[in-house]
Amino acid sequence: MIELRNIHKSFNGVCVLNGITLTVEKGETFVIIGSSGTGKTVTIRHIAGLVEPDSGEVLIDSVRMNGADRATRETLRKKMGVVFQSGALINWMTVVDNIRLPLVENRIFDPEEIERVVDEKLRLMQLSDARDKMPSDISGGMKKRASLARVLVRNPEIILYDEPTSGLDPVMSNRINELILKMKRDFNVTSVVVTHDMESAFRVADRIAVLYNGKIIQCDEPDAIRNSDHPVVQQFIRGDLVGPIEIQ
Repeated sequence: MIELRNIHKSFNGVCVLNGITLTVEKGETFVIIGSSGTGKTVTIRHIAGLVEPDSGEVLIDSVRMNGADRATRETLRKKMGVVFQSGALINWMTVVDNIRLPLVENRIFDPEEIERVVDEKLRLMQLSDARDKMPSDISGGMKKRASLARVLVRNPEIILYDEPTSGLDPVMSNRINELILKMKRDFNVTSVVVTHDMESAFRVADRIAVLYNGKIIQCDEPDAIRNSDHPVVQQFIRGDLVGPIEIQ
């Protein structure tokens, strides 16, 4: 469903991705872990066609995304949705208006069908009581769920999650994890999840890729990652310090 072939990307002369190659199968939940600044978010931005690689290929359902014409990009983007770390809700619109927006902007369905679909997603995300609230009046977990509901109204084949449990308490993190699993189980959605949360990674992943210095140093099933003998992988899983911290 998704293939990255030898992706290189630098910003202002700083190498972020140094030859990333990976394949995500249809219906798979593929998790990318790694320290801050290793290129996790840049990787999913390449998948979404929001960033052009310096070299290499991005294929979505066997069609090349990078370098494609506008019509091809739009066709490919309609297959996917992105759940941003912040939720990326529009602050001056209510929850229900945020969720309704993709259908209205793209003139998908008639007004009655739009309302039926939006109500369905509100119930699915347990947001019916918050439908008329503003983003500033709801919790971080509700913002994440509203962002996911906005993605789901278009029935995407691919969902890209950028730190979906970041800043959430353990109960809400578990709820988000269950929603990711539900998307796979009930809708056969292909998911790519970027996270620092190892508990979440092991909970939802079919496979996990570990990014380090712009390269994938290991890609395997959760148990193999958990029991990896690679020192950097184990260091990240345990949260060990790279070196001592000097306190003045």
